Amino acid sequence: MLKYESVSELVRKAEQKGVKISELVLADQAAAMEETELALYEKMELDFLVMANSVKEGQREDQKSMSGLTGGEGYKMQAYAERTGGGLCGPFMARAISRALSVAGCNASMGRIVAAPTAGSCGILPGCLVSLWEDRSFDQREIVMSMFTAGAFGMVIAGRASIAGAQGGCQAECGSAAAMAAAALVELMGGTPAQCADACAIAIANQLGLVCDPVAGLVEIPCIKRNVSGLVIAFSSADLALAGIEAKIPADECLDAMRAVGDSMSTDLKETARGGLADTPTGLRLQKQVFGSSQEK
Repeated sequence: MLKYESVSELVRKAEQKGVKISELVLADQAAAMEETELALYEKMELDFLVMANSVKEGQREDQKSMSGLTGGEGYKMQAYAERTGGGLCGPFMARAISRALSVAGCNASMGRIVAAPTAGSCGILPGCLVSLWEDRSFDQREIVMSMFTAGAFGMVIAGRASIAGAQGGCQAECGSAAAMAAAALVELMGGTPAQCADACAIAIANQLGLVCDPVAGLVEIPCIKRNVSGLVIAFSSADLALAGIEAKIPADECLDAMRAVGDSMSTDLKETARGGLADTPTGLRLQKQVFGSSQEK
């Protein structure tokens, strides 16, 4: 059985068996949970369909968060993409950005999402995968299988570092989600297990030190827009790895560094809404707007 204690373990075992990481993990999880591979696959497939539906829900023009602070970002980005032919990023990336915003907006309006790995970072993985499914016509089974790779990387990250903003800052939420998505994207593009690890490491390295500073303590500002940054980093990290550009610092060492950075980070910068953007004049004003002047920091 796999221990999910290191990325190097996942790569080594997959290479030894001559299989994709997703195939290795599906077989391992089926044995560990005493279920058939088909049963586990079908559960994951349902998660993917929830992701696809959360994109649709979040792209409604009238989508609003419960606080009223955010809403409609996914719709606005989709409209911009259509109006400009994709803007500066191009049609594919502009639509992917819209999807990431839409899922994060769906979460903020209490819609149904898949925490991948958290609610605060829920737009990154579906933004990547639904885009390949809808815009690039990738096979649904391949998409669903890649989620097992993303999940395995997430398990390693959770155990070796953190996936919680309250423990490690946003590097542990959007950073982890981007790393998981990058690994999944590499596998979908036919990359090797080692390249999946490189993509994970590059994504983590590009978000080390990212603080968690939700305005008014809500997973909206700047969280929704950070899902976009995470999505772009996932795609770029995957492309770098697929081009044969190595991470140089191994993924497991990147995760150890992320844990150390999170441990040294001030508590004001770890989901307490006492620092960063939450502590700006506008951030404090929005807090009072939502909770009233009696709300204490």
